[in-house]
Amino acid sequence: MNGIKFFSKDLQIANKRIILRVDLNVPLQEGKILDDTRILLVLPFLQELIKKKSKIILISHLGRPTGEKEKKLSLNPIFEYLKDKIKTKVFFYTGNINEEAKKRSLDLKEGEILFLENIRFFKEETENNEKFSKQLSELGEIYINDAFSCSHRKQSSIHKITSFFKNSYGGPLLKKEIDAINLIIKEKKHPVSCIIGGSKISTKINVISNLIKNVDNVLIVGAMANNFLMYKGFKVGKSLIEKNSEEIINKIYTEAKKTDCKIIIPEDCKVSKSFDGKPQIRERDKIGNEEIILDIGPKTVELIEKTLDNSKTVLWNGPAGYFENKNFSAGTNSIAKKNL
Repeated sequence: MNGIKFFSKDLQIANKRIILRVDLNVPLQEGKILDDTRILLVLPFLQELIKKKSKIILISHLGRPTGEKEKKLSLNPIFEYLKDKIKTKVFFYTGNINEEAKKRSLDLKEGEILFLENIRFFKEETENNEKFSKQLSELGEIYINDAFSCSHRKQSSIHKITSFFKNSYGGPLLKKEIDAINLIIKEKKHPVSCIIGGSKISTKINVISNLIKNVDNVLIVGAMANNFLMYKGFKVGKSLIEKNSEEIINKIYTEAKKTDCKIIIPEDCKVSKSFDGKPQIRERDKIGNEEIILDIGPKTVELIEKTLDNSKTVLWNGPAGYFENKNFSAGTNSIAKKNL
């Protein structure tokens, strides 16, 4: 992870077109954003680029479309969210990456944003297609990658696009993640515990696999834990899950066994029949068919706190539940208090 050139606050970017690759792969249900954490993390850097009067071409993906447009995987809900949060003009571009896209990028005024539709709607993205990468590169003058979770992928907007730029950088979120991992790897004191939350295993599989070799405990929380519960044979009702995750989880357990790393999953949960409903505590083997897991339960909180009390190094990534609703924020808040 050494040798990465990171974006500098001293860089003169006024009136420059900047391609910013971010991770806005947030969980959606019927067009509603269930967890806006990733968007909120991106906002400060976006605001900084706007303040510096750059012109921003924003690229992200959502889910795993098969190289064609799928309405349920459109970035439009995120676009609408950004329009409300950012005090500048944000344009949503749903066309092909061609001369029209280039013209739209050139037409941007200082501080404005051109937000491209789900980049994985193009099969060339996942193919790491050189021609497509070049077409993408022509939308900007400077390239910044701030999408840590997919930086390991050889895809056009992450990998080959950089070969067409004299100036390409890692963004602040990428730097923060790499600094944290380097701290664990190079300066850790055992026992080391790592809390992994959020919703998607596939975006964190490489991180988890690398951490397993260097930590003593991996605590899985958030919607990600639903997949681990299913893998262990527990029913999760109508909870958010990631399809076809069994192979990934099996790999995690196999590698953990080799390195004597303990994988800890929830023992109980807070559930409801809707995201704005009242919480009910359930043992992990008592989840109803109509219930949604939205937070870790008190037994799990106690288990995590005990594990952290016996740890000398802690790394935390991702919320423990649907913390936007205060009824389901206790797990995340308890972890936060332990790490203050």
